[in-house]
Amino acid sequence: MRVHIGSDHAGLELKDHLLNWLVDEGYEAVDHGPFVYDALDDYPVFCLRAAEGVAADRAEGLDSLGIVIGGSGNGEQMAANKVIGIRAALVWNDDTAALARDHNDANVISVGGRQHTIEEMTRFIGIFLEAPFSGDERHVRRIGQMSEYEQTRELPPLPESALRGPEA
Repeated sequence: MRVHIGSDHAGLELKDHLLNWLVDEGYEAVDHGPFVYDALDDYPVFCLRAAEGVAADRAEGLDSLGIVIGGSGNGEQMAANKVIGIRAALVWNDDTAALARDHNDANVISVGGRQHTIEEMTRFIGIFLEAPFSGDERHVRRIGQMSEYEQTRELPPLPESALRGPEA
């Protein structure tokens, strides 16, 4: 599996660690930068490229996931989610790492380099990369609603219960 990775200066140490870890674990790592420490760099430059790499691979039918890293992971997740076809999940523990794949079929993980130890983040990423998507109908339906909206910008219909309002 190919894994695209991008960060900002706050995630550089983890990114550098992960590049070696990914290869040791049998993944093909694609580094989208940064390549040197610059305290004033802009995370969208690197995270958008990582997400675009995942989207392009998946469009070609390739098995590919992504990792974006910053100080908190919030902005990096937001940037990755701007790429059509990307579902980036902010992960902060083992459960959110597993559920991002199991329930949401997330294809990019975002972690906060200033929020956890390298060991913790590496564990979260390992869980994410290994967790399968459940394929449960409700999850497929919800992902379909998001994908449809992403393409058409048309809101999904409200459920009947929402049209009735609260019961008296």
